[in-house]
Amino acid sequence: MRLEPARTAVVVVDMQNGFCHPDGSLYAPGSEAVIEPIADLVERASDAGASVLYTRDVHPPEQFEDAHYYDEFDQWGEHVLEGSWDAEIVDELPSERADHVVEKHTYDAFYATELEAWLNARGIDDLVLCGTLANVCVLHTGGSAGLRDFRPLLAEDCIGSIEDEHKEYALEHAEWLFGEVVERDDLAFESS
Repeated sequence: MRLEPARTAVVVVDMQNGFCHPDGSLYAPGSEAVIEPIADLVERASDAGASVLYTRDVHPPEQFEDAHYYDEFDQWGEHVLEGSWDAEIVDELPSERADHVVEKHTYDAFYATELEAWLNARGIDDLVLCGTLANVCVLHTGGSAGLRDFRPLLAEDCIGSIEDEHKEYALEHAEWLFGEVVERDDLAFESS
């Protein structure tokens, strides 16, 4: 699949110590396993001139104190607290070379962030999604992208999960409803 670099962004979702490092608060081996494939995808995309964005799931300690219903700490326990090592992007990924980093406070990287405006200002239409977790932040960000008329391409071999069944469900759901599932080696970043 050929992608026009100027109109494409690779969105690396939540590849943070808290999810990808064995000492992280919500460590999932499946998240750690995709670090190397993501690094390869990011390098190829960046070298071709495509934009590379990272999302960071970050929670102020008091975020859910007055929550009526939505409380991630109730669901997952405290995780990726603002200013913590847990919240930092793993060292193995070149986040310092990112075109943009989006801090988000929910599963969806578009919700109450600047992401949509940033992409629109640059004429980006195609989003290659990778990162973690398949059935949580990747799925919700991909669905939100599709609803905003971006083309979400989920790079299957660059998406982490807690359980293989979670990833299988998320990718089937995404392909059926709002996006396309691809392998990173099937993506070619080439100008027309």
